[in-house]
Amino acid sequence: MTTNKKIARRKLSLLELASELSNVSKACRIMGYSRQQFYEIRRNYQVYGAEGLVDRLSGPRGPHPNRVDKEVEEAILGYSLEHPTHGCLRVAQQLALRNIHVSSGGVRGVWNRHSLLTKTQRLLRLESTLRERRIELSDEQIRLLERFSPEFRERHIETHHTGELVAVDTFYVGALKGIGRIYLQSAIDCHCRYAWGRLYTSKLPVTAVHLPNEDVLPFFESHGVQVQTVLSDNGREYCGRPDRHPYELFLQLEGIEHRKTKVARPQSNGFVERLHKTLLDEHFRIMGRKKWYETLDEMQKDLEIYLNNYNRKRPHQGRNMNGTTPYKAFVDGIDKTPKQETKKLKKAA
Repeated sequence: MTTNKKIARRKLSLLELASELSNVSKACRIMGYSRQQFYEIRRNYQVYGAEGLVDRLSGPRGPHPNRVDKEVEEAILGYSLEHPTHGCLRVAQQLALRNIHVSSGGVRGVWNRHSLLTKTQRLLRLESTLRERRIELSDEQIRLLERFSPEFRERHIETHHTGELVAVDTFYVGALKGIGRIYLQSAIDCHCRYAWGRLYTSKLPVTAVHLPNEDVLPFFESHGVQVQTVLSDNGREYCGRPDRHPYELFLQLEGIEHRKTKVARPQSNGFVERLHKTLLDEHFRIMGRKKWYETLDEMQKDLEIYLNNYNRKRPHQGRNMNGTTPYKAFVDGIDKTPKQETKKLKKAA
């Protein structure tokens, strides 16, 4: 039995006792009520019946006349969903800029009716709302998720055999007195980490084509392997109109797919970016202090010596390399190349 029902039964007992004793004063003394309360109870019972014995709170019935309009309440709830950490005063001020006028107390009243008084409650509402509906993430949100989520952060480029994917890029080495700026055109097989590199005084489509035409593709052909895909950034030396750009035309003639990284996402081409760091730390910064270069050919000769050591003698600590040299991994990866592709290359030769 609830408290209201107990009080109603006690009032009914007062009325019955007064009727039996025919003495209102004596009945009130026994039950602990005043005569004024007795007459109010009897009047309510005569007018409303048994419901009149239940205590009713003072004030208006139903919605309060000063309650905010439905449109204003929806605006408050919508803003609180977008900014759950804002207080009632700031919500009122922000809505005033939208020509929606409500006091901070009105905002708090809306929160109270919807159980949103605390910041935690509003954050939980945001979480439950987003869980129930599908939303489209913006590029900035996707970038933040990839940055802080281990599932995105630990993703890797997967290759299964030699020649499946070759990553290329242009790297600014520095400036040489009397010559000018020096650029490195580099390429690396993403399966075995075998690397190629040539130095140029400019970064043009012609120099981008020169490296694969002179070094990369002849090396693959000498081992009976075909390059399937080339991965590059969106630099002008690599990208352009497919019917005019030299690099695009070269890949089309060789039957190689051209894949590009996302804009402003150098980590998408992480293999060649890591190669540049290795070249910078183990070769360029050291040889630049040991030797005074006067020509580009001298720098290229020392680079070829380092790359030969890098590819054939230096144990590689990269993912899935397990300390093997890139050349050994290159040869081992040939056995995993699909046989159909090898047969087509032999017929073409």
